[in-house]
Amino acid sequence: MTEWTKKTATLNTGAKIPLVGLGTWQSGPNEVKHAVEAALRAGYRHIDTALAYGNESEVGEGIKASGVPREEIWITTKLDNPWHKRVEEGIESSLKSLGVDYVDLYLMHWPSSTDPTDLKKHYPDWDFVKTWAEMQKIPATGRAKNIGVSNFGIKNLEILLNAPTTTIVPAVNQIELHPNNPSPKLVAYNTSKGIHSTGYSCLGSTGSPLHKDPVLQEIVQKTGRTSSQVLLNWGLQNGWSVIPKSVTPARIVANFDLDGFDLEKGDVERLSGLKDRFKVCGDSWLPVKVFFGDDE
Repeated sequence: MTEWTKKTATLNTGAKIPLVGLGTWQSGPNEVKHAVEAALRAGYRHIDTALAYGNESEVGEGIKASGVPREEIWITTKLDNPWHKRVEEGIESSLKSLGVDYVDLYLMHWPSSTDPTDLKKHYPDWDFVKTWAEMQKIPATGRAKNIGVSNFGIKNLEILLNAPTTTIVPAVNQIELHPNNPSPKLVAYNTSKGIHSTGYSCLGSTGSPLHKDPVLQEIVQKTGRTSSQVLLNWGLQNGWSVIPKSVTPARIVANFDLDGFDLEKGDVERLSGLKDRFKVCGDSWLPVKVFFGDDE
């Protein structure tokens, strides 16, 4: 049986990203430090944060409090939308907040170059292709070992990969992945280009209808596992890394209790075939549309 917590995926750079990480989106103040510390003490070695989450300092405090050496931890953070013209300042701000010299993965959080003076507007003279051109300079400085993107669909990936200024293929595309948003075409596209997929909101987010789904509940009953463990295993067996979010120590530990547990192939396919669809993260709050419904 698979030891998921020890497994990694090899990126197109040769770096190895741990398949199970802790997500920190929507984790409240004074919770994140303890969540990160609890996760690292439980054995996690992959922590995901972002400038936009406003919690990088707490993530850094949790890392220090855990006592786990920096070089044993994979840290991912992200460039926020209003910082697209300030990539250099963006990475420096994140490193300072985290209290580290480098991150393992630096992602463009959204393909939206938002005007910081008016968040409802997109820069007329700047787009994500120009942002990526600036991000490509970072690995040579050692401040981010790998660079990638997040929330990129096939349409925007095509634009990015075909741009003459693009010399580095993103190492990772972090996207929303759960059985009610499985995005098989997008995952297959990522894979075809040598881009690793990381699934966020992999549990369908708090209070989502996914956890009440009868197919999922039937598999929970059959396996004796929690719905979260089943959903995480579904993602892992489909070939991507997962970053479940929790601030509850018991749940953080339970979400990492995945070794020796594999779903039957038929159950993976049943979850992949659920008909209901919803997204936790839409694009209505952005000044530009980034999801086009073509990734199913």
